[in-house]
Amino acid sequence: MRQPPAAAAAAAPKTSKKPPAPQGTGEVRIIGGQWKRTRLPVPQLPGLRPTPDRVRETLFNWLGQDLTGWRCLDAFAGTGALGLEAASRGAASVQLVEQDAGLVARLGQLCQRLQARAVQVRRGDGMAALQQCAPASQDLIFLDPPFESPLFQPALQAAARALAPKG
Repeated sequence: MRQPPAAAAAAAPKTSKKPPAPQGTGEVRIIGGQWKRTRLPVPQLPGLRPTPDRVRETLFNWLGQDLTGWRCLDAFAGTGALGLEAASRGAASVQLVEQDAGLVARLGQLCQRLQARAVQVRRGDGMAALQQCAPASQDLIFLDPPFESPLFQPALQAAARALAPKG
């Protein structure tokens, strides 16, 4: 005897495992500014989870559409979506810091394609980049360290020192 769909779903064993990540390359898009609707490739790498479009849209609605003159640091850049969004909206300087050499190479190519002159991509440790910032030198700092890493609290403390008074 065939069960109704709701009963079949209820009878199915429940697991706490997440479904496997899709294979291949995904993408996110820049939400606003000069590069609005530009798609950014997202390679499927362990631990790489770009900030979703909806979250970035909410964040930048709160920050404002015009970031002209802002100095920004994306300390754990990953795909660069947060920093590139800031650059697209007029930030004067954006530093993208990422440890993964492959991601750094992709970010460099992407910045060349976009002619993103205000963006500097460098391979390095996000914590070290935060600690090397001069006090009160940044207007906006993005902190999105790898999921489940113990870096968020120390990064937050280092960012507080580097953030400008009205940043």
